[in-house]
Amino acid sequence: MNTLAHAPTEVFRQKHPFESPKLFRFGYMFSMNREFLLNITLLIAINLVVKPFYIFGIDRTIQNTLPEGVYGLYFSLFGFTFLFQIVNDLGIQQYNSRRIAGRPFLLPKYFPKLLKIKLLLGALFLGFVFFFTLILQYETRLFPLLFFIALNHILVSFVLFFRSNIAALGFYRTDSLISALDKTLLILFCAILLWGGDWRADFRIEWFVWAQTLAWSLTAAVCLAVLWPHLGRVGRQIRDLRLFYVNRPLVIAILKQTYPYALVVFLMTLYTRIDGVMIERMLPDGRVQADIYAAAYRLLDAVNMIGFLFAGLLLPMFSGLLKSGKPVWPLVGLSWRVIWSGAVPIAFGVFLFRDDIMHLLYTNATPAHGTVMGYLILSFIAVSGIYIFSTLLTAGGNLRRMNQLFVIGILLNVGLNAALIPTCKAAGAALATLVTQVFIFSGKIFLCKKSFRLRFPPVLIFQFAGFALATWWLQNVIKNALTPDWTVKFLCAVAAGGLLAFVFRLIRPADIRAV
Repeated sequence: MNTLAHAPTEVFRQKHPFESPKLFRFGYMFSMNREFLLNITLLIAINLVVKPFYIFGIDRTIQNTLPEGVYGLYFSLFGFTFLFQIVNDLGIQQYNSRRIAGRPFLLPKYFPKLLKIKLLLGALFLGFVFFFTLILQYETRLFPLLFFIALNHILVSFVLFFRSNIAALGFYRTDSLISALDKTLLILFCAILLWGGDWRADFRIEWFVWAQTLAWSLTAAVCLAVLWPHLGRVGRQIRDLRLFYVNRPLVIAILKQTYPYALVVFLMTLYTRIDGVMIERMLPDGRVQADIYAAAYRLLDAVNMIGFLFAGLLLPMFSGLLKSGKPVWPLVGLSWRVIWSGAVPIAFGVFLFRDDIMHLLYTNATPAHGTVMGYLILSFIAVSGIYIFSTLLTAGGNLRRMNQLFVIGILLNVGLNAALIPTCKAAGAALATLVTQVFIFSGKIFLCKKSFRLRFPPVLIFQFAGFALATWWLQNVIKNALTPDWTVKFLCAVAAGGLLAFVFRLIRPADIRAV
């Protein structure tokens, strides 16, 4: 028997011999759900202020400022370097979250070992990027830009590694605050370049990339400062440079444990980032089409922020529940209900007003922009669910079948892209993304149901279906019946969908009171 799994209950019995352990378990789950709701509320509140302003105020302005196709080239290069993220991290972030969550005393032991590995992997990542850059015959003039884009990936990887330790220590609110620090700094730096002088007319994509480098470097330094008091002897090792002594057998042993997590990240990266590379490489006007795809993908990236925040918060929570033998369905069901309460109204609302939104955001928007946006934003419903169930599978270490599912998803996505891009261009890649994400989401639900014996209450399925149908109907009514000002209609449509979440009890008064 796993005594660790029953430790909280045993402690309760010793202190309260005449009270029910079931009451303790209920209180434990209520506390976990309350902690989740409180911190996800804080996360979303912080990031709703900072990240949308960055995406639409800074990133969008940069694309509109640059000549047509330049941002599309950056988007393609970013996706190309991202394909090698498996080398950059090798699953260390997910492995670390599972290992440290609920056992913070392990941090001083594992941190220096994993930090050494990440330094080595960063150098190896740069080597892989430039090796394949030569293979694919990218122009030599792009090499400096590629180097800094790759360096930014390394810095992002370090920040996520540091944040995984902060969250695993239980400092969820500190992690929530740090989650928006990089974008806050980037807003400051880019605002100076765009509006602080006469530099806007001469703005170059390199300036944007260099600003990212500075922002991520400062964020990594802040994360390390938060962790420093909890590292014990590691701080002295760093000062004495003993941290850079590499124990080769130990490195190999850890990598053998982390590579399944790396494979998950790599396969997910392939089917989500290869589309931009294929567009730019397959079409004569590839950079222009990649520009259109990037413009539409920006909005998907903005709303995907919500799912990414959910996953980062849920991974240590799921890991802690599984290690202590507690049921995971209460937290799974709660997080699924909450995320779809926002995802469905947002996706449907953006789809209905897609052309208006794209013309508002981009000076050179065409009907093609709206078509691409429509397909991509509908995929957000599936993607938001994927974040919940992928995180649960990762926390439970159920990686082999998840990787098998991703392989099928990659074959499906690449096949659809190869068939659709030559004729439908960027819209074909967007349609391929929608089909692939729906397939992956369905597969994740099946795997979670099988691996954790989850029972999906029929009432929940009917709630979701009724909520989606009612939201679609009501938003169409609002679009066709109210004021000619489409922005007012769009905001009313999304807000009405949010209110329907209460009507269909996806969000309940008890959930609000728990916060």
